[in-house]
Amino acid sequence: MADDDAFIDAHQHFWDLAANPYPWLQGEEVQDFRYGDYSALKRDYLPDDLARDTAGCAPAGTIHIEAEWARDTPVDETRWLTALAARTGRPTALVAHARLAADDAAEVLALQAGFALVRGIRNKPVVATTPSDARRGQPGSMDDPRWRAGYALLSQHGLSFDLQAPWWHLDQAVALACDFPSTPLILNHTGLPVDRSSEGLRGWRQALEVLAAAPNTALKISGLGQRGRPWLPQENVPLMRDAIAIFGPHRCMFASNFPVDSLVSRYDTILSAFREAIAGRPDAERRALLHDNAVRLYRL
Repeated sequence: MADDDAFIDAHQHFWDLAANPYPWLQGEEVQDFRYGDYSALKRDYLPDDLARDTAGCAPAGTIHIEAEWARDTPVDETRWLTALAARTGRPTALVAHARLAADDAAEVLALQAGFALVRGIRNKPVVATTPSDARRGQPGSMDDPRWRAGYALLSQHGLSFDLQAPWWHLDQAVALACDFPSTPLILNHTGLPVDRSSEGLRGWRQALEVLAAAPNTALKISGLGQRGRPWLPQENVPLMRDAIAIFGPHRCMFASNFPVDSLVSRYDTILSAFREAIAGRPDAERRALLHDNAVRLYRL
């Protein structure tokens, strides 16, 4: 792979179901999983599996995002991943988990930050399933004072925050970003533009514009699959271009969300579509979008 083609995968997951606890993959069922049936994920996924899926298009580095390990022992996931990286070279860095509203949030954050590979935290706040159901001030949401008190501790450890929330909650996210300007906030999965109607996409674009106004925010271009539909470049490349235009070429990153997005696409299809979306940009911008932004934002 030529240097100009080098890229970082800013969002991927590993799990070993025989050795470690992942309730959502070992008996519990996620209701209304956004890609529908996810039974194909209930198998080990380790660096050799990622190498197989990326044959001919291997990333130069990867960011592992917490994979919903049993929530009462999140530091154990970080410990396991640190050992995995030492053995295999994957992942390159970690976004770990902590329950920000929990009594032990300060203790867990301090422990997570003590691992050399940890760069940030992901804790999924409470969200509504549709725009019409969205309300401000819900317990466990980004508005919750107790949740925000945990969030306030991130900057003490130099940690960023990975946010997974649908676009109709980005008014909460921009308030969070503005109130805690020293904490980088990285939105996952392109803000989840699931509703591809004209009205839905208009709302999604407007919400991204709101969040992009905060300079400490960034965006991962990922998670664009749709339930019951093939992953089509002609449908997703325009959304990639819109998102990059809104956030700018120095605050967006490529991310695969593998193996979750293997439910809807091949790895090379997603990567090729991203390359198509940025093909007309100057060389420096393409390098930033594929590689340099992830290196900077995740301090690789």
